[in-house]
Amino acid sequence: MGARQPTSDPIPSTQTVALVSELGGNVEFREGYPVPTPGENEVLAKVLYTGVCQSDLHTKNGTAAGPSGDPITKIKLPHVGGHEGVGRIVALGPRCGSDLKVGGLVGIRFSSRICRRCEFCLAGTEQYCIKSTNHLHHEDGSFQEFIALDADYLTILPDDIDPVVIGPVLCAGVTAYKAVLNANIRAGNWLVVVGAGGGLGHLAVQYAKAQGALVIGVDAADKRDFVLGLGATEFIDFTSTDPVQRVHEITGLGAHAVVVTAGSAKAFAHACEMLRVGGTLSCVGIPPGRPVLETPICTIVIKGLRITGNLVGSLKECMEAVDLVRRGVVKPEIKVRKFKELPQVYEEMENGDIAGRIVLQVSE
Repeated sequence: MGARQPTSDPIPSTQTVALVSELGGNVEFREGYPVPTPGENEVLAKVLYTGVCQSDLHTKNGTAAGPSGDPITKIKLPHVGGHEGVGRIVALGPRCGSDLKVGGLVGIRFSSRICRRCEFCLAGTEQYCIKSTNHLHHEDGSFQEFIALDADYLTILPDDIDPVVIGPVLCAGVTAYKAVLNANIRAGNWLVVVGAGGGLGHLAVQYAKAQGALVIGVDAADKRDFVLGLGATEFIDFTSTDPVQRVHEITGLGAHAVVVTAGSAKAFAHACEMLRVGGTLSCVGIPPGRPVLETPICTIVIKGLRITGNLVGSLKECMEAVDLVRRGVVKPEIKVRKFKELPQVYEEMENGDIAGRIVLQVSE
């Protein structure tokens, strides 16, 4: 067959996975789930660590929003979530390239497979591929011990990365990095991060600082020390202060850019009012339902505002985001938990009790 190559440890035929049998259902840890056999141009990886993303929670709950704002219901069931994983290759399928090796570290990202032929793939924006699949809705993800990955669209990680911290960079990190890139800021520009103490926000603060921005973090009072410790120049407690007024007091003319990472309709409603002429609103968080920006069109036109959305990034942008972490320029704030604590982590997410990012240890 040629699908598996020998490794130092035998590859089991079954594994433990975190399974959701129906949308809105509970997480069930099921043993005896088959370990996949890598097919042509696939690798089999042992999952070491995985981040837990808000999108995983929305998918589990059946509240993940599509482009129209309606919930996405075409989801593989039973479903194994997870798209912020780091694994180690344990076997190569037939016809894998010579650049791949057993023992190498790989990432398990949102995007799982692309067509490589549509205009988006050809333009280096393959995250919008019209025939793409992903680990969030279509394929089993990193909430399992072993996973088969497309060798032709593989996230090959440097050997010297820390696998404990890199998982969240593969989704939250590259999304925050892309949002900062799309803000078109220059060194010395004012950039506001709304939700600065969260899993996405704390990374956006650091990626913006790495671009030379003067960062204003907006969050609740208990996140002040954390956000300022990340390198933010100013902090605004939205529970006691009007962020729009305070941003203008700090910047004079308004911010050059605002990145909204919070999944709250209120966070987006008046974000454009923080901007100066020619400013950019960079949207990241996805609030439930169909919330709208409460900004008059005349304001957008007269002030020449730009509004951009950010759906992760390309593989190239992902590796750029990884490299900034590898070099210590950006430092994800993570807490490592046991794999079987996933249900408790989801509960804490729903209650808004998490600062930074949670990473689950799946394997030794």
